[in-house]
Amino acid sequence: MFTGIIEEMGVLKEQNGGNLVIQADKVLEDVHLGDSIAVNGVCLTVTEFQKNWFRADVMAETLRRSSLGTLKKGSRVNLERAMAANGRFGGHIVSGHIDGTGTVENMQREGNAIWVTISCGAALFRYIAEKGSIAIDGISLTVAEVRENGFRVSIIPHTGEETTLLARRTGDMVNLETDIIAKYVERLMLPQEPEKKRSGIDLEFLRENGF
Repeated sequence: MFTGIIEEMGVLKEQNGGNLVIQADKVLEDVHLGDSIAVNGVCLTVTEFQKNWFRADVMAETLRRSSLGTLKKGSRVNLERAMAANGRFGGHIVSGHIDGTGTVENMQREGNAIWVTISCGAALFRYIAEKGSIAIDGISLTVAEVRENGFRVSIIPHTGEETTLLARRTGDMVNLETDIIAKYVERLMLPQEPEKKRSGIDLEFLRENGF
């Protein structure tokens, strides 16, 4: 599990199909083989590492569902280690399982903040609520406004400096993970299938019939 608080920006050094090599520092301080690191919000497993880089494999399904397949050598990426049991919960619950992608429609500065407008498909849109949480490229953000087929978030200077979001341009693809609580609530509210009719054969029935 992650929190959406980015620890550092890494750099993609190699990409060979679903195999990525990423230059990093902070997230490798206590890394072990098999550890999870979120790369632009996608939970990946460390398969090899040295002092300042790590390697991870990306499944074909993940490449289709996320923006990782569009990365090029030299691309900067947001990195976060899985949350430690004794860590601070600074963002919101982020699983690292991307729901899909959105498109940057507009970026507009207002004072010291920057408004980012993102569009997304209906499958994701229904889970997005004003003042709710959403992870954009792994960054925990608050939905400031819901619009038709999209939403807006406001980026403070610190978030802009510590993540890749302000380097995005109109038309760029971003990874989106909606609030997992909303998905569980929807699941619980779905009509439940009626329980299968019991056969009527139980211990008492067997005794009454000489078994």
